[in-house]
Amino acid sequence: MRVISGAARGRKLLEPVGHDIRPTADMVKESIFNMIQFDIEGRRALDLFAGTGQLGIEALSRGARDAVFVDMDPAAVKLIRGNLKICGFTESATVYARDALRFLEGGAIKNAKFDLIFIDPPYDSIYAYEAIQKILEFDKLVTNGIMICEMGAGRLVPAVSPPYFLCKCYKYGRVNVSRYSRG
Repeated sequence: MRVISGAARGRKLLEPVGHDIRPTADMVKESIFNMIQFDIEGRRALDLFAGTGQLGIEALSRGARDAVFVDMDPAAVKLIRGNLKICGFTESATVYARDALRFLEGGAIKNAKFDLIFIDPPYDSIYAYEAIQKILEFDKLVTNGIMICEMGAGRLVPAVSPPYFLCKCYKYGRVNVSRYSRG
């Protein structure tokens, strides 16, 4: 697992031990960032169900202004903080050890909006659907913002309603990646 491009290009990231945390495969991560490569610089990113933090870290490496990482697993939070330190991004990142769905409801970010939102929950859960509904309900994406949702290929793509819309779905083996935007 490594940073693909940008300021931290080539840096090896700490990897999880065991199977509780599933990092995004490098091929899928590269495809995601090819989709949004011109929409990252100067943007504010939110990495939900962050795991190792690699999606938010890749965004920071490619010029995102700052990133917020959310995961409730203490092992994941430790990995995220370690990976941010390895890449030199601790100053432009905030890590929350919280349930991602409750995080979206308020607290520290009650009125915050993001330019990029990455949703990468466990594939066998319904958290992707719930997270998207919370993002819509609390309007967490800026106008023309991008939301990327990664989930198992056997799952239905979460539906959204205006001003949000589904741009495109991609399939990479056993993984579906959906790109949404807010008009």
